[in-house]
Amino acid sequence: MSRKLSFRDDGTFVIVQFSDVEFIADGDHDPDTPDINAETRRTMETVIAVERPDLIVFAGDVTASARGNDPLASFRQAVAPAEERGIPWAAVFGNHDSEGAVARSRMHEEQLAHQHNVAEADPPDLSGAGNFSITLVDRSGSPAAELYFLDSGDYSALPSIGGYDWIRRDRIRWYTELSRARAEANGGVSLPSLAFFHIPFPEYREVWEQQICEGHCYEGVSAPRINSGMFAAMAERGDIMGAFVGHDHANDYSGTLHGIRLCYGRSTRYVSYVDGVRQDRFPTGARVIRLKAGERSFETWIRQNDGSVAELPVHHPER
Repeated sequence: MSRKLSFRDDGTFVIVQFSDVEFIADGDHDPDTPDINAETRRTMETVIAVERPDLIVFAGDVTASARGNDPLASFRQAVAPAEERGIPWAAVFGNHDSEGAVARSRMHEEQLAHQHNVAEADPPDLSGAGNFSITLVDRSGSPAAELYFLDSGDYSALPSIGGYDWIRRDRIRWYTELSRARAEANGGVSLPSLAFFHIPFPEYREVWEQQICEGHCYEGVSAPRINSGMFAAMAERGDIMGAFVGHDHANDYSGTLHGIRLCYGRSTRYVSYVDGVRQDRFPTGARVIRLKAGERSFETWIRQNDGSVAELPVHHPER
């Protein structure tokens, strides 16, 4: 059984999604470069102070593990703003979390050791690291929503297929079976649900090309070259209202495809580099999600590093 968190007395539940914080442990970064850790932490603290979230989600690339000598120390520093404030939090892992000397499975063990972490150990015999769910309960203690966290991998393991990894079939089956069990326990009615992972699936490209979206798309959608069917499984189950990813720092758009709102976060560490020079196209920040108990919908917006709400452009696809 997953951990349970409660909606507030007013029936709301607020999630802050920090994406691509890419911490490098103090002492491991170049002393001649600006301390981006400190800047990133200030952004996180500003968003937390304004939003007062019920849950913080780190949506992958929690560390830049290849650039530091101690990825676990980097991880601890990355999640400290949540842990020190006693705010429930959970993390999924991205490709950069796999590039250092510590395996993703060990990093998942590290998050489980934190007092305020609400993730779960991986189910037995399931591939990947960091596959779990969290149940949200209403004031009566009844399940009112479900949050799914999935390992989207790092890089393709098949020599014939380059690029990024994909959500594997056993993880899709795990989600499908758990979703069905949650519905059966709820009188046959699927719980309103959200999904969090790091690497976008190919439908993120499709929604930008075919649907009206809100936000920016300043870089290509770095989806895997194989479509493993995760989106199809979500559409078939009918419980997932929104999916949330990071990975592509200069994309922060959202759009609805076949009833599912596909959302990028807002990169929390940096947005873009041009010719090796940091030239952020918009401020760093975080995506905020607000659920309402009993409603099969959610609100979402971008909170920027100065505490303001971003005014996002509306994108109309070319016809």
